[in-house]
Amino acid sequence: MKKRILFLLAVLILTMMFFVVAKIVFMLCNYSSQSFTVSDMALVIGHGLSLDFSTSLYVLALPLLLTIVSLWLPLSRWLFKAYFLLVAVAMALAFVADTSLYAFWNFKLDASCLQYLETPTDAVASVTRGYLIARFLIFSVVSSLIFGAYYYIEKTFRPTEKVSFSSSLKETVFFFLLIPFIIIGIRGGLGESTTNIGQVYFSQNQFLNHAAVNPVFSFLASMDKSGDYIQSYDFFSEEELRKHTAGLFDTKSEVPDTLLNTTRPNIVVVVMESCGGQFTSLGGHLEITPRLNQLADEGVFFSECYANSWRTDKGLVSILSGYPAFPVASVMKIPEKSRKLPSIAASLSSEGYAASFFYGGDINFTNMRSYVMGTGYGQLKWKADYSQEEQRSAQWGVRDDLMFGSLLDEIRKETSEHWMKTLLTLSSHEPWDVPTKELDDEVYNAFNYLDRCVGNFIDSLRQMPIWKDLLVIILPDHGYRYKGINETTRLYNHIPLIWVGGAVSKPQRIEAVCNQSDLAATLLGQMGMDHSAFTFSRDVVSRNYQRPFAYHTYNNGMTVFDSTAFVAYDLDAEKVIASEGGHTDSLLQLSRALLQQTTQDLIAK
Repeated sequence: MKKRILFLLAVLILTMMFFVVAKIVFMLCNYSSQSFTVSDMALVIGHGLSLDFSTSLYVLALPLLLTIVSLWLPLSRWLFKAYFLLVAVAMALAFVADTSLYAFWNFKLDASCLQYLETPTDAVASVTRGYLIARFLIFSVVSSLIFGAYYYIEKTFRPTEKVSFSSSLKETVFFFLLIPFIIIGIRGGLGESTTNIGQVYFSQNQFLNHAAVNPVFSFLASMDKSGDYIQSYDFFSEEELRKHTAGLFDTKSEVPDTLLNTTRPNIVVVVMESCGGQFTSLGGHLEITPRLNQLADEGVFFSECYANSWRTDKGLVSILSGYPAFPVASVMKIPEKSRKLPSIAASLSSEGYAASFFYGGDINFTNMRSYVMGTGYGQLKWKADYSQEEQRSAQWGVRDDLMFGSLLDEIRKETSEHWMKTLLTLSSHEPWDVPTKELDDEVYNAFNYLDRCVGNFIDSLRQMPIWKDLLVIILPDHGYRYKGINETTRLYNHIPLIWVGGAVSKPQRIEAVCNQSDLAATLLGQMGMDHSAFTFSRDVVSRNYQRPFAYHTYNNGMTVFDSTAFVAYDLDAEKVIASEGGHTDSLLQLSRALLQQTTQDLIAK
């Protein structure tokens, strides 16, 4: 019995050691972008032990059962080897993926990464071939080391000789008595609260909290919460919810002044990949996007606009359908829900507009084709419609200057009296492979390239007869985490929203706090069109816009901002992780109410 107990104990301790080493490597690999000390590493390890222990018990469960069986039946060593090989491969995948993806996502490994396997080409478009080869080699080495250690433990400690009937019976009873303790350990005790990610959070520094989270547990815990998973929230009773949300979303416009000199402009919507306000004058950068800053002065500039989410599939739905984003669910990936959404394109199509959508990447990525076609766009032009040379002009597909040129050609050939065209750019995305080199910082340089593309596009439009009645709407899909800017900072969600063109009546600055999801109601309100179907979109220049705020969700968290305060709330830890201003309690209640209300609406669709 002693050797069997030592074998199981060795498996448990070895597994926990792997998790501890993985935390250290994770932190060291992210050292260039994060700030921490050796004492921080010790705190991360200490606070993460409870989750590591619970996950290690998961790993131990099958060896325990096999040990019991081996007391009565001869089991081949290959059965144990096969299991430990599977565990080694799974752990190595989790460690390498978690460490590699954190630099891009800033959250721990979870099941949301699986949705990108549907379109593997786009899933790896952010990195180079060398990067992938290096990760594969690292994975191979790590999995071999983990398996080798388990193999040594199994060979050294697990006895294979037969024992007497009475000894087998005694040991069986003993090991069976261990099973309830393992279940309790996996559960995290006997209390109401079960093992969860939030239990290891201990710091106001989110990186330290994330480092303490076990990536294997994080992945397994999120398996039922992929992009098409809709989680319900019950913060308030229905009566309390109505009180918290009363009057927040008015679907009628009372416009004191017009932003446009025509109610039927032709419209171009340019959705800029990742171009948050930190790269513009909003973030104090005049050198990165000088043309956008210039256009903001020349047109209508919504200077206090904020993104609804952190991903393109979510941001696009917020922009085009005026619909909020969610911490887990991606509405674009749920066709039975997304096809029921209103959209700017559908509303304009009912007024005789011809709507077309342009994207230089894979239109099937994150179910984009289904959403775009289902929301009123009659014509799509994407990567497959371009030459092989153009498709290979950038890692993600057709680079931005070529796409803007293609859009200009389509505008020149347009025969419809009224039309709307939407372009989603892609070059301002990792791996930042743009054809110009104006700034030393590769990220800043990519946004400078995007800025030049937008500026040249506007210059060309000015020379065309259609400029007189043209409205060009420019805004990003979301912000970008860079140089300390993330969801815990207000600037991360702060985005430029600019209206330019001959249809704009005069240059002006709109300082009302709003979301990108408010574009639909504001635009249709200016066109004198009904927007009652856009139940979560607000006309921000209407007289009845009395409660300005901006709401944002990220991976299992949310933020709310108004002109006086900001609060970020983590749904895993169930606590505020960042705040500014004096009435954060009321803002927190507002964010909870919004999450509950919008989720109820999505479930009901």
